[in-house]
Amino acid sequence: MQYMTPPNHIGFKAVKLFGESGKIIDGAVAYLEPNGGGPVEKHTHFHNHLFSVLEGEAKIVVGEQFVILKQGESFLVDGTIPHSVWNNCEKQTVMLGISVL
Repeated sequence: MQYMTPPNHIGFKAVKLFGESGKIIDGAVAYLEPNGGGPVEKHTHFHNHLFSVLEGEAKIVVGEQFVILKQGESFLVDGTIPHSVWNNCEKQTVMLGISVL
């Protein structure tokens, strides 16, 4: 994970999770227990999801492929492609999920 300190800050480390990704509809923090996630049947919808892992590791299933996200990484999911998200480690994973247009 690459930290940066903004100008004129002291004792301040930041990790940029994402840049411009569309219009934000809503956002949530999710706590995924080991083997937790969902939905069990992949789903679709009109909006996209921007997922960022704050702790742990997640597996994002998109169509027949998957993406592994480690702490400090983000991924934009096209909501029109069947998808689901799962904890990919033996401890709780904490994710930020933002719905965007």
